[in-house]
Amino acid sequence: MRKPRIVILGAGYGGLMTTTRLQKLVGANEADIILVNKNDYHYETTWLHEASAGTLHHDRVRYDIKDVIDRNKVDFIKGTAVEIKTAENKVLLEDRELDYDYLVVAVGGESETFGIKGMKEYAFAISNVNAARRIREHIEYQFATYNTEAEKKDERLTIVVGGAGFTGIEFLGELVNRVPELCREYDVDINKVKIICVEAAPSALPGFDPELVKYAMSRLESKGVEFRIGTPIKECTPEGILVAKGEDELEEIKAGTVVWAAGVRGNAIIEKSGFEAMRARVKVQPDLRAPGHDNVFIIGDCSLIINEEINRPYPPTAQIAMQQGEVCARNLVSLIRNKELEAFKPDIKGTVCSLGDDDATGIVFGKKMVGTRASFMKKMVDNRALYKIGGASLVLKKGKFKVF
Repeated sequence: MRKPRIVILGAGYGGLMTTTRLQKLVGANEADIILVNKNDYHYETTWLHEASAGTLHHDRVRYDIKDVIDRNKVDFIKGTAVEIKTAENKVLLEDRELDYDYLVVAVGGESETFGIKGMKEYAFAISNVNAARRIREHIEYQFATYNTEAEKKDERLTIVVGGAGFTGIEFLGELVNRVPELCREYDVDINKVKIICVEAAPSALPGFDPELVKYAMSRLESKGVEFRIGTPIKECTPEGILVAKGEDELEEIKAGTVVWAAGVRGNAIIEKSGFEAMRARVKVQPDLRAPGHDNVFIIGDCSLIINEEINRPYPPTAQIAMQQGEVCARNLVSLIRNKELEAFKPDIKGTVCSLGDDDATGIVFGKKMVGTRASFMKKMVDNRALYKIGGASLVLKKGKFKVF
């Protein structure tokens, strides 16, 4: 009898958690497991802000997939999925086709620019390892060459961060620690540097505890960040950005670097493959399957789960993606063994926003935390994620162990 084939698209938090749990739960003769990812490494998306600012080397944020999968049970294919043919149970990769009996779509999200003119062309996005490396190198180049110009242009030392959500705030936290180092290294007057955060919403860290938001903003402001809250970006240009000023006026902010950190949508493959979606995110069933597709699971950034207490979607976080991966693996096993599937319910243990290497703000197990204590908890959260996927050896290899 032919073994069912399980294809997992994506080795981010959700896909890799599904794979590592599945390889422990499934017997060797129960199923063939295939993991597809465009890179042969996994990267910690929640660490990319550090690599982008240059406070953490980009190699530290990634590890080889082969180090955490059981290659006796999992076949790894390095490739990019471009379309899913659900009627035919096929996945089209750039160079081949794959048949599946069960499919897990965990391909991650993409930057959402909300149609702002020029944003895709002229702004950087903290989206992957290579993007983070480009941001770091670009910022360093601005500092390295500033004093070599006959006519110094101070706007080259202006960095605009679009968005004051978690990614934007965490990037700012690293940036304010990195800029003094760059100024010393390249003999730049730190008073020439401007860091401006522009946010369209009426508050930074929307939905976060107001007291903790106030702490985060005051800490960053004390290190030189200028916040422009309630200020929509209307256009991004080669010279900087245009923001709304009053009803009909526009104000130009000239900047050598614009980093867009204000939105995430699902993956384009969702829309291309015909799934019913909002911003390429599918409102999945309680068991994480796509409506109308009993053999397709969608998890991570491409899934949409409503928090019924507030009737709003849960934000697409690594914490939720990993929890989805665990439930998805168990449900796949249940399908194979003709057992009942379980419903997914997020278990939010806390949320911590980093403000640099030694500072943070957040809520853990219902308690508010700030400063070095919160920063320590943030590192423990990061280490726990490594442990859940790769065990103690991965924590020792890639973990964060700074003692305060």
